[in-house]
Amino acid sequence: MIDKIRKLLKNKKTDAAFKRAGPGYRLNEPSDYSRSNHSGASSCGSSSGSSASVQPSSTRKELTEESKNAAEAALARWDKQKNVGKKSMATIKAQVRQELEAEKRVHTASAATHSKSKPEIELEGSPLLAVQGVFFECPLLGPDVLTKEEWNHKIREFLYNELEEEKGLIACLIIHTLNYNREKVATCVNTIVKYLENILKYPDEEKYRKIRMSNKVFCEKVQPVEGALLILEAAGFEVKEEVSNEGTVENYLVYPIEKLPDAPEVFEILIDGLKNAEPITLELHRNLQVLLPTQAKERNELPASFYNLTVEEIKKEQFLRAEEVERNLTLRTKAMREKDNIQEIRRYKFALIRVRFPDGILLQGTFGVYEKVSSIITFVKETLDDENLGFTLTTPDGQHLVPDSEATLLDFKLVPAAIIIFTPDTSKKTYFKAEILTLIESLTLS
Repeated sequence: MIDKIRKLLKNKKTDAAFKRAGPGYRLNEPSDYSRSNHSGASSCGSSSGSSASVQPSSTRKELTEESKNAAEAALARWDKQKNVGKKSMATIKAQVRQELEAEKRVHTASAATHSKSKPEIELEGSPLLAVQGVFFECPLLGPDVLTKEEWNHKIREFLYNELEEEKGLIACLIIHTLNYNREKVATCVNTIVKYLENILKYPDEEKYRKIRMSNKVFCEKVQPVEGALLILEAAGFEVKEEVSNEGTVENYLVYPIEKLPDAPEVFEILIDGLKNAEPITLELHRNLQVLLPTQAKERNELPASFYNLTVEEIKKEQFLRAEEVERNLTLRTKAMREKDNIQEIRRYKFALIRVRFPDGILLQGTFGVYEKVSSIITFVKETLDDENLGFTLTTPDGQHLVPDSEATLLDFKLVPAAIIIFTPDTSKKTYFKAEILTLIESLTLS
């Protein structure tokens, strides 16, 4: 059953890829150009009677003034793009260097102005770093990068569109994918499996082939779970009105006696699917961005999708900031402060990580707070031009990230955001792959 599920999803993914590629052609089929030329030549030949030469068509019409202007504008845009594309990495580095020097002058002037005041700890960049949102991928369904809400809608649409093709198989996926309370899903699955096993065990007992839809167990454990009725329909149950023992007309799910010969094979497949099917899951998209120092200094709040709290709860938290400031002014133990810090970082589901390179450029990516810190190392490696380059990643409090660490971002207190320092074993003029350099260049042109 699980193999059938994987095969179905793989086929659907392949179909989607072919649809994106456009219409197909046979290898021995003439191209559009050949077909048009051939048809044109044939028509000309037939009109010229016995003449062997093909006469040219009527002379081309002169372009209108509007068409000429449009063509000139297009050529101008093309020339501009070519000139822009010539911007070298040296120019980019010069811009970064200028920004760093300007930033240094600002810090120096500020320090001189406030030299007599109480020293403050200055942070590089805002503690709340800018990001547009949290995005996900679903390798089983294609290459799209969407928000969680968009994916939920797309997955639901996909499952219900495929329901007619493989009702039992898809119903299993609906139960495991579209219901988020895992405990209720497990209870529902166990109850349905019990229904089916009882029919197999006692095929002649009518009571096991009928489920009263007003039954408490059915109403509480089965009916509320999306996909539960679909799996029972796929098994062969039919909704019928019957008179109960109390004399009232009620709805029942009835398994027809004539379907009993097929029950062992059908039920075995469905029971296997119910017990072993896995939900269609999403993978967090890193949302890789390349930032210059000035952009890293911009102060922006994290979006609500980074929080475990609801939007309303986040607004309420903002009103409690004054109370927090007052509490920090009072004498409190180290344990009390650490407890508050843990409660603070557990408000977040995601962390925004920036990795600063020696030339001042920063890589930015989104991570889950329970991901291992080794995922940050992998993230950085995938952007490097030299895959064998050794390097060290250092956290704001001086800790080094190591590949075999089991610690999470939460353990290293890299939540909700942190700037990590990249130190290469060997200095290089350029660290990034060509596609990353393209991101940097487009950034400097925006």
